[in-house]
Amino acid sequence: MRKYPKAIPCVIMRGGTSKGLFFLKEDLPFEKEERDRALLAIMGSPDVRQINGLGGAASVTSKVAILSPSERPGIDVEYTFAQVSVDKPIVSYEGNCGNISSAVAPFAIKKGLVSAKEPYTEVRIWNTNTRKVILSKIRTEEGEVVYQGDFFIPGVPSPGSPIKLSFLNPVGTLDKGLLPTGNVVDRIDGGRLGEVVVSMVDAANPLVFVRAETFGLTGTELPRSIDSQGELLEKLEMVRGKCAVLLNLCHHWESAKVESPAIPKLCLVAPSQNYETVEGKSITAGDIHISARMMSMQKTHPTYAMTGAMCTTAASVMEGTVVWEACTSREDTSKLLIGHPGGVMESGIDYTYDEKGNLDIRSLYGFRTANLLMEGLAYYSLAE
Repeated sequence: MRKYPKAIPCVIMRGGTSKGLFFLKEDLPFEKEERDRALLAIMGSPDVRQINGLGGAASVTSKVAILSPSERPGIDVEYTFAQVSVDKPIVSYEGNCGNISSAVAPFAIKKGLVSAKEPYTEVRIWNTNTRKVILSKIRTEEGEVVYQGDFFIPGVPSPGSPIKLSFLNPVGTLDKGLLPTGNVVDRIDGGRLGEVVVSMVDAANPLVFVRAETFGLTGTELPRSIDSQGELLEKLEMVRGKCAVLLNLCHHWESAKVESPAIPKLCLVAPSQNYETVEGKSITAGDIHISARMMSMQKTHPTYAMTGAMCTTAASVMEGTVVWEACTSREDTSKLLIGHPGGVMESGIDYTYDEKGNLDIRSLYGFRTANLLMEGLAYYSLAE
Protein backbone atom coordinates (compact mmCIF):
# COMPACT_ATOMS: atom_id res chain seq x y z
CA MET A 1 0.00 0.00 0.00
CA ARG A 2 1.35 3.41 -0.96
CA LYS A 3 1.98 5.73 1.99
CA TYR A 4 1.31 9.40 1.35
CA PRO A 5 3.17 12.15 3.24
CA LYS A 6 1.38 14.14 5.89
CA ALA A 7 0.73 17.85 5.39
CA ILE A 8 0.49 20.72 7.87
CA PRO A 9 -0.28 24.40 7.10
CA CYS A 10 2.95 26.35 7.52
CA VAL A 11 4.33 29.84 7.04
CA ILE A 12 8.03 30.55 6.61
CA MET A 13 9.10 33.91 8.01
CA ARG A 14 12.29 35.77 8.69
CA GLY A 15 12.41 37.38 12.08
CA GLY A 16 15.44 39.59 12.67
CA THR A 17 18.51 37.58 11.72
CA SER A 18 16.77 34.22 12.09
CA LYS A 19 14.37 32.29 9.91
CA GLY A 20 11.75 29.83 11.05
CA LEU A 21 8.60 27.86 10.46
CA PHE A 22 5.41 29.31 11.94
CA PHE A 23 2.43 27.14 12.85
CA LEU A 24 -0.93 27.51 14.51
CA LYS A 25 -1.00 25.27 17.56
CA GLU A 26 -4.27 23.70 16.43
CA ASP A 27 -2.63 22.44 13.23
CA LEU A 28 0.14 20.49 14.98
CA PRO A 29 -0.15 17.11 16.73
CA PHE A 30 -1.37 17.53 20.29
CA GLU A 31 0.97 15.04 21.96
CA LYS A 32 4.49 16.43 22.49
CA GLU A 33 6.32 13.31 21.32
CA GLU A 34 4.34 13.17 18.09
CA ARG A 35 4.71 16.91 17.58
CA ASP A 36 8.48 16.75 18.04
CA ARG A 37 8.76 13.89 15.55
CA ALA A 38 6.79 15.98 13.05
CA LEU A 39 8.96 19.09 13.57
CA LEU A 40 12.17 17.07 13.17
CA ALA A 41 10.86 15.51 9.96
CA ILE A 42 9.66 18.83 8.54
CA MET A 43 13.04 20.44 9.27
CA GLY A 44 14.95 17.44 7.93
CA SER A 45 16.74 16.71 11.21
CA PRO A 46 18.99 15.10 12.23
CA ASP A 47 21.17 15.82 9.19
CA VAL A 48 23.93 18.43 8.95
CA ARG A 49 22.48 19.53 5.58
CA GLN A 50 18.79 19.13 6.49
CA ILE A 51 18.51 18.21 2.83
CA ASN A 52 15.20 16.39 3.21
CA GLY A 53 13.42 19.22 5.01
CA LEU A 54 12.88 22.95 5.26
CA GLY A 55 15.76 23.69 7.63
CA GLY A 56 18.69 25.79 6.49
CA ALA A 57 21.49 23.69 8.05
CA ALA A 58 22.19 26.27 10.79
CA SER A 59 20.73 26.89 14.24
CA VAL A 60 19.44 30.33 13.17
CA THR A 61 17.41 28.77 10.33
CA SER A 62 16.13 25.73 12.23
CA LYS A 63 13.58 27.41 14.47
CA VAL A 64 9.84 27.08 15.05
CA ALA A 65 7.11 29.36 16.39
CA ILE A 66 3.78 27.91 17.54
CA LEU A 67 0.90 30.34 18.11
CA SER A 68 -2.60 30.28 19.53
CA PRO A 69 -5.16 32.82 20.75
CA SER A 70 -4.85 33.65 24.44
CA GLU A 71 -7.48 33.69 27.15
CA ARG A 72 -5.12 35.47 29.55
CA PRO A 73 -6.36 38.95 30.52
CA GLY A 74 -4.56 41.64 28.53
CA ILE A 75 -2.79 39.12 26.27
CA ASP A 76 -3.51 38.73 22.55
CA VAL A 77 -1.62 35.59 21.57
CA GLU A 78 0.44 32.84 23.16
CA TYR A 79 3.67 31.85 21.51
CA THR A 80 5.94 28.87 22.05
CA PHE A 81 9.45 28.84 20.61
CA ALA A 82 11.14 25.59 19.60
CA GLN A 83 14.78 25.17 18.62
CA VAL A 84 15.14 22.17 16.34
CA SER A 85 18.64 20.75 16.43
CA VAL A 86 20.26 20.40 13.03
CA ASP A 87 22.36 17.28 13.64
CA LYS A 88 20.64 15.70 16.65
CA PRO A 89 17.08 14.37 17.14
CA ILE A 90 16.35 17.10 19.69
CA VAL A 91 13.62 19.73 19.88
CA SER A 92 14.34 22.17 22.71
CA TYR A 93 11.72 24.41 24.29
CA GLU A 94 14.16 26.05 26.69
CA GLY A 95 14.32 29.82 26.52
CA ASN A 96 13.03 32.09 23.80
CA CYS A 97 14.37 33.56 20.55
CA GLY A 98 14.02 37.32 20.30
CA ASN A 99 14.61 37.37 16.55
CA ILE A 100 11.82 34.88 15.91
CA SER A 101 9.68 36.85 18.39
CA SER A 102 9.81 39.82 16.02
CA ALA A 103 7.80 37.86 13.42
CA VAL A 104 5.15 36.65 15.89
CA ALA A 105 2.93 39.73 15.62
CA PRO A 106 3.06 39.78 11.78
CA PHE A 107 2.11 36.09 11.72
CA ALA A 108 -0.70 36.65 14.22
CA ILE A 109 -2.16 39.41 12.04
CA LYS A 110 -1.70 37.31 8.90
CA LYS A 111 -3.68 34.46 10.48
CA GLY A 112 -6.43 36.70 11.85
CA LEU A 113 -5.54 36.19 15.52
CA VAL A 114 -5.17 39.96 15.92
CA SER A 115 -6.93 42.78 14.06
CA ALA A 116 -4.64 45.39 12.52
CA LYS A 117 -4.99 49.08 13.32
CA GLU A 118 -3.50 52.16 11.68
CA PRO A 119 -0.83 53.35 11.60
CA TYR A 120 0.57 50.91 14.18
CA THR A 121 -0.65 47.75 15.83
CA GLU A 122 0.49 46.68 19.27
CA VAL A 123 0.36 42.99 20.05
CA ARG A 124 0.80 41.67 23.57
CA ILE A 125 2.46 38.26 23.41
CA TRP A 126 2.75 35.67 26.17
CA ASN A 127 5.89 33.62 25.63
CA THR A 128 5.24 30.21 27.16
CA ASN A 129 8.95 29.32 27.30
CA THR A 130 9.93 32.15 29.64
CA ARG A 131 6.45 32.95 30.99
CA LYS A 132 7.02 36.60 30.13
CA VAL A 133 5.12 39.26 28.18
CA ILE A 134 6.51 40.78 24.98
CA LEU A 135 4.96 43.93 23.53
CA SER A 136 5.40 44.12 19.76
CA LYS A 137 4.68 47.36 17.90
CA ILE A 138 4.51 47.11 14.09
CA ARG A 139 3.50 49.28 11.16
CA THR A 140 0.17 48.29 9.57
CA GLU A 141 -1.94 49.75 6.77
CA GLU A 142 -5.34 48.69 5.40
CA GLY A 143 -5.39 45.66 7.65
CA GLU A 144 -2.00 44.37 6.51
CA VAL A 145 1.50 44.35 7.94
CA VAL A 146 3.93 46.74 6.28
CA TYR A 147 7.18 44.88 5.75
CA GLN A 148 8.93 47.42 3.50
CA GLY A 149 10.90 50.27 5.01
CA ASP A 150 14.30 51.89 5.28
CA PHE A 151 15.46 50.41 8.58
CA PHE A 152 18.57 48.21 8.36
CA ILE A 153 19.71 45.64 10.88
CA PRO A 154 23.17 44.01 10.62
CA GLY A 155 22.96 40.52 9.18
CA VAL A 156 20.05 41.26 6.82
CA PRO A 157 20.98 42.62 3.37
CA SER A 158 17.79 44.58 2.70
CA PRO A 159 15.96 47.18 4.80
CA GLY A 160 12.51 46.77 6.29
CA SER A 161 9.93 48.36 8.53
CA PRO A 162 11.16 48.56 12.14
CA ILE A 163 9.46 46.39 14.72
CA LYS A 164 9.87 47.45 18.34
CA LEU A 165 10.01 44.60 20.83
CA SER A 166 9.68 45.40 24.51
CA PHE A 167 10.31 42.60 26.98
CA LEU A 168 8.21 43.57 29.99
CA ASN A 169 9.35 42.67 33.50
CA PRO A 170 11.92 40.38 31.88
CA VAL A 171 13.82 39.27 34.98
CA GLY A 172 13.90 35.68 36.18
CA THR A 173 12.83 33.32 33.40
CA LEU A 174 14.17 30.49 35.59
CA ASP A 175 12.27 31.83 38.62
CA LYS A 176 15.58 32.55 40.36
CA GLY A 177 15.81 36.29 39.92
CA LEU A 178 18.18 38.47 37.92
CA LEU A 179 21.22 36.73 39.42
CA PRO A 180 20.11 33.08 39.53
CA THR A 181 23.09 32.01 41.66
CA GLY A 182 22.81 35.06 43.91
CA ASN A 183 26.26 36.24 42.84
CA VAL A 184 27.44 39.02 40.55
CA VAL A 185 30.31 36.74 39.55
CA ASP A 186 30.93 33.03 40.01
CA ARG A 187 34.19 31.16 39.70
CA ILE A 188 34.15 27.97 37.66
CA ASP A 189 36.80 25.24 37.62
CA GLY A 190 37.95 25.41 34.02
CA GLY A 191 40.41 22.53 34.21
CA ARG A 192 43.49 23.51 32.22
CA LEU A 193 42.00 27.00 31.88
CA GLY A 194 42.27 27.42 35.62
CA GLU A 195 39.65 29.44 37.45
CA VAL A 196 37.11 30.97 35.08
CA VAL A 197 35.22 34.06 36.22
CA VAL A 198 31.66 34.26 34.88
CA SER A 199 28.52 36.32 35.41
CA MET A 200 25.22 34.47 35.15
CA VAL A 201 22.34 36.82 34.46
CA ASP A 202 18.71 36.02 33.68
CA ALA A 203 16.72 38.66 31.81
CA ALA A 204 14.67 37.66 28.73
CA ASN A 205 16.88 34.53 28.64
CA PRO A 206 19.60 33.23 30.98
CA LEU A 207 23.14 33.96 29.78
CA VAL A 208 26.65 33.18 30.95
CA PHE A 209 29.11 36.02 30.36
CA VAL A 210 32.85 35.37 30.35
CA ARG A 211 35.83 37.48 29.36
CA ALA A 212 37.10 36.64 25.87
CA GLU A 213 40.68 36.83 27.13
CA THR A 214 39.99 33.82 29.34
CA PHE A 215 40.15 31.69 26.21
CA GLY A 216 43.03 33.60 24.62
CA LEU A 217 40.65 35.58 22.42
CA THR A 218 40.32 39.30 21.76
CA GLY A 219 36.55 39.42 21.37
CA THR A 220 36.84 40.51 17.73
CA GLU A 221 37.03 37.01 16.22
CA LEU A 222 34.54 36.05 13.51
CA PRO A 223 32.40 32.89 13.66
CA ARG A 224 34.45 30.94 11.14
CA SER A 225 37.59 31.45 13.22
CA ILE A 226 35.96 30.26 16.46
CA ASP A 227 34.03 27.37 14.93
CA SER A 228 37.13 26.00 13.20
CA GLN A 229 38.84 25.42 16.55
CA GLY A 230 37.48 22.16 17.93
CA GLU A 231 39.41 22.34 21.20
CA LEU A 232 38.18 25.89 21.82
CA LEU A 233 34.57 24.84 21.23
CA GLU A 234 35.00 22.04 23.76
CA LYS A 235 36.34 24.48 26.36
CA LEU A 236 33.46 26.89 25.76
CA GLU A 237 30.92 24.09 26.09
CA MET A 238 32.60 22.85 29.28
CA VAL A 239 32.20 26.26 30.91
CA ARG A 240 28.63 26.59 29.66
CA GLY A 241 27.83 23.07 30.83
CA LYS A 242 29.22 23.66 34.33
CA CYS A 243 27.09 26.80 34.57
CA ALA A 244 24.05 24.77 33.45
CA VAL A 245 24.72 22.42 36.38
CA LEU A 246 24.84 25.38 38.80
CA LEU A 247 21.49 26.51 37.39
CA ASN A 248 20.05 23.00 37.92
CA LEU A 249 19.39 22.57 34.21
CA CYS A 250 21.32 19.29 34.10
CA HIS A 251 23.19 17.01 36.48
CA HIS A 252 26.52 16.69 34.67
CA TRP A 253 28.18 19.29 32.46
CA GLU A 254 29.01 16.63 29.85
CA SER A 255 25.28 16.07 29.24
CA ALA A 256 24.37 19.77 28.91
CA LYS A 257 24.48 19.71 25.10
CA VAL A 258 21.71 17.09 25.16
CA GLU A 259 19.74 17.94 28.30
CA SER A 260 19.95 21.73 28.04
CA PRO A 261 21.45 22.64 24.64
CA ALA A 262 19.77 26.03 24.23
CA ILE A 263 20.21 27.63 27.66
CA PRO A 264 22.14 29.12 29.23
CA LYS A 265 23.73 30.72 26.22
CA LEU A 266 27.38 31.65 26.58
CA CYS A 267 28.69 35.06 25.56
CA LEU A 268 32.31 36.19 25.20
CA VAL A 269 32.78 39.88 26.02
CA ALA A 270 35.60 42.39 25.71
CA PRO A 271 35.97 46.20 25.86
CA SER A 272 35.07 48.12 22.71
CA GLN A 273 37.74 47.98 20.01
CA ASN A 274 38.23 48.21 16.28
CA TYR A 275 37.31 45.16 14.18
CA GLU A 276 35.89 44.08 10.83
CA THR A 277 32.54 42.39 10.37
CA VAL A 278 31.95 39.22 8.36
CA GLU A 279 31.25 41.46 5.36
CA GLY A 280 34.48 43.42 5.80
CA LYS A 281 32.89 46.56 7.23
CA SER A 282 35.11 48.45 9.66
CA ILE A 283 33.70 49.05 13.14
CA THR A 284 35.63 51.46 15.33
CA ALA A 285 35.82 51.36 19.11
CA GLY A 286 33.85 54.60 19.23
CA ASP A 287 30.92 52.99 17.41
CA ILE A 288 30.19 50.53 20.22
CA HIS A 289 30.15 50.13 23.98
CA ILE A 290 31.20 46.48 24.10
CA SER A 291 32.51 43.77 21.79
CA ALA A 292 30.67 40.46 22.15
CA ARG A 293 30.47 37.02 20.56
CA MET A 294 27.60 34.69 21.42
CA MET A 295 27.39 30.92 21.21
CA SER A 296 24.19 29.22 20.03
CA MET A 297 23.73 25.45 20.05
CA GLN A 298 27.49 24.97 20.49
CA LYS A 299 28.38 27.15 17.49
CA THR A 300 29.08 30.87 17.16
CA HIS A 301 26.00 32.98 16.46
CA PRO A 302 26.53 34.70 13.07
CA THR A 303 25.27 37.99 14.51
CA TYR A 304 23.71 38.36 17.97
CA ALA A 305 20.55 36.96 19.52
CA MET A 306 17.86 39.49 20.39
CA THR A 307 17.23 38.02 23.83
CA GLY A 308 21.00 37.88 24.24
CA ALA A 309 21.17 41.62 23.62
CA MET A 310 18.43 42.16 26.19
CA CYS A 311 20.27 40.16 28.84
CA THR A 312 23.59 41.81 27.95
CA THR A 313 21.97 45.21 28.43
CA ALA A 314 20.61 44.18 31.82
CA ALA A 315 24.04 42.92 32.88
CA SER A 316 25.64 46.18 31.75
CA VAL A 317 23.91 48.21 34.47
CA MET A 318 24.82 45.79 37.26
CA GLU A 319 28.04 46.91 38.92
CA GLY A 320 30.63 44.17 39.14
CA THR A 321 29.42 41.90 36.34
CA VAL A 322 31.77 40.86 33.57
CA VAL A 323 29.67 42.94 31.17
CA TRP A 324 29.69 46.03 33.40
CA GLU A 325 33.47 45.84 33.66
CA ALA A 326 33.80 45.72 29.86
CA CYS A 327 31.71 48.82 29.13
CA THR A 328 32.31 51.26 31.99
CA SER A 329 33.29 54.05 29.58
CA ARG A 330 29.75 54.83 28.34
CA GLU A 331 27.86 57.77 29.81
CA ASP A 332 24.24 56.95 28.92
CA THR A 333 23.35 53.66 30.60
CA SER A 334 19.82 53.59 29.13
CA LYS A 335 21.14 52.08 25.90
CA LEU A 336 23.86 49.69 24.84
CA LEU A 337 25.64 49.40 21.49
CA ILE A 338 26.91 45.85 21.02
CA GLY A 339 29.60 45.11 18.46
CA HIS A 340 29.00 41.61 17.03
CA PRO A 341 30.19 39.69 13.94
CA GLY A 342 27.52 41.25 11.73
CA GLY A 343 27.80 44.85 12.92
CA VAL A 344 26.22 46.87 15.73
CA MET A 345 23.04 46.12 17.64
CA GLU A 346 21.36 48.78 19.77
CA SER A 347 19.21 47.87 22.73
CA GLY A 348 17.62 49.88 25.51
CA ILE A 349 16.62 49.48 29.12
CA ASP A 350 14.06 51.14 31.40
CA TYR A 351 15.20 50.67 34.97
CA THR A 352 15.20 52.27 38.37
CA TYR A 353 16.14 51.43 41.95
CA ASP A 354 13.68 50.70 44.72
CA GLU A 355 13.83 52.27 48.19
CA LYS A 356 16.27 49.58 49.30
CA GLY A 357 18.61 50.28 46.40
CA ASN A 358 17.70 47.13 44.50
CA LEU A 359 17.73 47.23 40.71
CA ASP A 360 14.24 47.15 39.17
CA ILE A 361 14.21 46.45 35.42
CA ARG A 362 10.84 47.41 34.01
CA SER A 363 11.54 46.59 30.38
CA LEU A 364 14.24 45.85 27.83
CA TYR A 365 13.71 46.77 24.22
CA GLY A 366 15.20 46.68 20.75
CA PHE A 367 14.30 46.94 17.09
CA ARG A 368 14.13 44.23 14.42
CA THR A 369 12.59 43.70 11.00
CA ALA A 370 10.67 40.73 9.64
CA ASN A 371 9.54 39.36 6.32
CA LEU A 372 6.86 36.99 5.05
CA LEU A 373 8.56 34.45 2.80
CA MET A 374 6.12 31.62 2.06
CA GLU A 375 2.72 30.25 2.99
CA GLY A 376 1.54 26.77 2.16
CA LEU A 377 1.71 23.16 3.30
CA ALA A 378 4.72 21.46 4.86
CA TYR A 379 4.89 17.82 3.80
CA TYR A 380 6.67 15.19 5.84
CA SER A 381 6.85 11.46 6.37
CA LEU A 382 7.66 9.59 9.55
CA ALA A 383 9.79 6.49 9.63
CA GLU A 384 7.93 3.40 10.81
